[in-house]
Amino acid sequence: MNVLESPSRRLFNVINYIILTATGLLCLIPFVNLFAISFSDSGPVAAGKVVFWPVKFTLASYKFAVTNGKFFPALLVSFERILLGVGVNLLFMIMAAYPLSKPRDQFRARNIFMVYFVITMIIGGGLIPTYILVTRLKLLNSLWALVLPGALPVWTMVILMNFIRQMPQDIEEAAMIDGAGVFRRLVSVLLPLLKPALATVSLFCAVGHWNDWFGGLIYMQSPTRYPLQTYLQTLLLSMEEMMRIANVDFTQLIAMMNARTGRAAQLFLGALPMMILYPFLQKYFTKGLVIGSVKG
Repeated sequence: MNVLESPSRRLFNVINYIILTATGLLCLIPFVNLFAISFSDSGPVAAGKVVFWPVKFTLASYKFAVTNGKFFPALLVSFERILLGVGVNLLFMIMAAYPLSKPRDQFRARNIFMVYFVITMIIGGGLIPTYILVTRLKLLNSLWALVLPGALPVWTMVILMNFIRQMPQDIEEAAMIDGAGVFRRLVSVLLPLLKPALATVSLFCAVGHWNDWFGGLIYMQSPTRYPLQTYLQTLLLSMEEMMRIANVDFTQLIAMMNARTGRAAQLFLGALPMMILYPFLQKYFTKGLVIGSVKG
């Protein structure tokens, strides 16, 4: 059935599209500018001549970040952290979100646990107590030091909990009548239906692990154990690191880049894996985020 739109409605849609398109372009412009800077020579960048297209195209900044023998080990550490961290996050979130999604008559202590979790979102233990705890658990210089302190991200757990609340109760009740226990209902009935929500919270957790550089700087005692973001953060902090680059003409390389071009290249190297991953999870991400935010 075709519905005729009034002139005012069409005008509203046109204005709405214009505003959203302009907002999208405003968000994209800095990204394009950084992209151009990362591929430009240091001279035009310092002179402010680079806007949306590289000037004196060069790969010096990317070559500097990649060719010193530490980039790919750091990249491997980041991938290992994501695989371990997201797996641990999903396990703890599912174990917490499933019982908390039940009404109070089925889980009497639900409100007590919810208050406890909300408090942890507002008040943290602090850096020093966390570092002391990680040290006493002998987790320094291991991936567990980067994963266990944030094993249960409460905010994403709440999204997952709200998504479970939207699931029809009849499905779980039918499985219970057939004799399925709690874990069987969770694993065989609910989890297959939770793919959009699991993709959503997995993306949140993966981005959080990927972007965290401070944890690697604090808990990793050896630079060889740095995740990629920590390595990129420390790369341009000293001239000594530049002089450790192997098989590169230092004078020529440094002359073609500066801090701005180097950091622009770092931003793209750090964001590229998540940019590649996001399109594959976008439909699940949108559906899971919208449905999971219906109830509080």
